[in-house]
Amino acid sequence: MKRLTWWRVLALMLAIVVSLVGAGCGDDSNDSGSSSSVATLEKGTLKVGSNIPFPPFEFGKAPYQGFDVDLVNEISKRLDLKAEFIKTPFAAIFRDLGQGRFDMVASASTITPQREKSVDFSYPYFPANQSLMVKKGSDIQSANDLAGKTVGAKLATTGAAYAKDETDAKTVRTYDQIDDAFDALQAGQVDAVINDFPTSQYATRARKDLVVVGEIPTGEQYGFGFKKGNDGLRNAVNKELDKVKADGTYTKIYRKWLQTDPPESILKPGTGGSAASGTEPVK
Repeated sequence: MKRLTWWRVLALMLAIVVSLVGAGCGDDSNDSGSSSSVATLEKGTLKVGSNIPFPPFEFGKAPYQGFDVDLVNEISKRLDLKAEFIKTPFAAIFRDLGQGRFDMVASASTITPQREKSVDFSYPYFPANQSLMVKKGSDIQSANDLAGKTVGAKLATTGAAYAKDETDAKTVRTYDQIDDAFDALQAGQVDAVINDFPTSQYATRARKDLVVVGEIPTGEQYGFGFKKGNDGLRNAVNKELDKVKADGTYTKIYRKWLQTDPPESILKPGTGGSAASGTEPVK
């Protein structure tokens, strides 16, 4: 009887040990998405979700080009990684991030308190306001002139939210891509477009019949998005982001795409320009 009891105790102890080891392995597996470091990224590739096109930040055909693309490629190189951009609709981009389709988001995405509840952001890397675009010769010169008008904007963006909530526009038409909104403006289907200032200003280079008549101060800042809790990757990106700001690389990229110098506020370590507006939904 004593011998049988001893074997039962030994079997129980072994079972407990196996259970604890298994639980430890299970925890490591389950936490891989939330605590992954740069070293654990698959085959040295940094998968980046991006809503394309949104010039001058991301556009063209693979391999893509733009401000975000250049900045992420530079940061990735310094981390001994290769960035792989994955074209994704903006309305689904943070959901896909949470589901592990990619490691981070670089898509001219505004940092807001509401979004920070489900997404971790890098340090701000670009300050941006909204803008009002019209056809040349239009009598619309400010947001105050939009009463009774039809305004175009990109779906699920700050521009769409501003047009709906902050103007007296009669109708707000949203489009999957901002180029579709610009096309509608040129065709006379909308009277104006509200959109991120850098993108609208960039578009006037090719669309000579369109003009940005005003910048709308919303105090937005862009940040790279990470799955909630992925501190290893986010901290590594933040560290390199500060370095590219400090050594002049960021300024070169900014000049390349914006033809002007960046504001001094965005060059400070760990900081950006003016505070985010907190308006939702946003791009």
